[in-house]
Amino acid sequence: MAKAFYHINGNPMFYFPSRPNPNRPFPLLLSYNKPLKVTMSCNQSYWASINEDIEAHLKQAIPIREPLSVLEPMHHLTFAAPRTTASALCVAACELVGGNRDRALPAASTIHLVYAASFTHEYVPRSETSRPMSKIQHVYGPGIELQIGNAMIPFGFELLAKSDDPARNDSDRILRVMVEITRAIGSEGMIYGQYDEVESYQSDNNKSSHIEEIERVSEKYEGTLYACAGACGAIIGEGCEDEIEKMRKYGLYIGKIEGIMSRIGSSSDKDLMEKLVEELRNLANNELRGFNEAKVKAIFNTQSSPFDLCKQ
Repeated sequence: MAKAFYHINGNPMFYFPSRPNPNRPFPLLLSYNKPLKVTMSCNQSYWASINEDIEAHLKQAIPIREPLSVLEPMHHLTFAAPRTTASALCVAACELVGGNRDRALPAASTIHLVYAASFTHEYVPRSETSRPMSKIQHVYGPGIELQIGNAMIPFGFELLAKSDDPARNDSDRILRVMVEITRAIGSEGMIYGQYDEVESYQSDNNKSSHIEEIERVSEKYEGTLYACAGACGAIIGEGCEDEIEKMRKYGLYIGKIEGIMSRIGSSSDKDLMEKLVEELRNLANNELRGFNEAKVKAIFNTQSSPFDLCKQ
């Protein structure tokens, strides 16, 4: 399996850490203690600027001020979670369909908050003396992390609601984005993926079902998150229904690749997974057809996909 996501033009790559689950003995989680190398495009500064804008928007929305008991841990947990490229995809999808970046930042920030809350809940310390293994530092106790994690999701929706500008007639689009995000995090989306991942620990999967399990969990968790991000960006950018669905599917395929790559390493399943990732990559590329070619090249700049897989 590829050791990294490779930039096809040889430019420097971003490092985005995968969802860390070190020392968790789930059968579907093979070896993935190495960070993923994810490249967003040849124009690195474009994607770096998106991430900087999202971070700045979140820092402005969650300043460290009174009440410190709420905003201080929320600020910490928001930025302690590993970065997800889903929020950046939301902004890119908006700009691809002709939208303005500033209008997509509240939705992108909400997507990050949803992801950060999910990550926080997954790694809530079980007790003061028995903490789950994760790559983040637990500064606060389990009760604080649980409650602040709960608060981060409605806070994200508050950011979205505040972004509604009557002068732009955005209300319907903002409402639709809220619906998209609530569906993504619900029992048929990310929560289902997390639950299924935990349930897999109880079962002895054979090779075939093991691979199917990885694909299913990746589709429900990362796939749903990225599909939501792509669709939300296109909605905010006032894309047509066809463009919205194309970006939804593009996000789904890219998210599944992200999930699969974060759950496998050196194993006997390598060849089968490599074939699956290649199929998903081709499906994702097909969804970019029909958009303005100059914009696709400027934003994604790919011969295959912005998450190009380097085979070894």
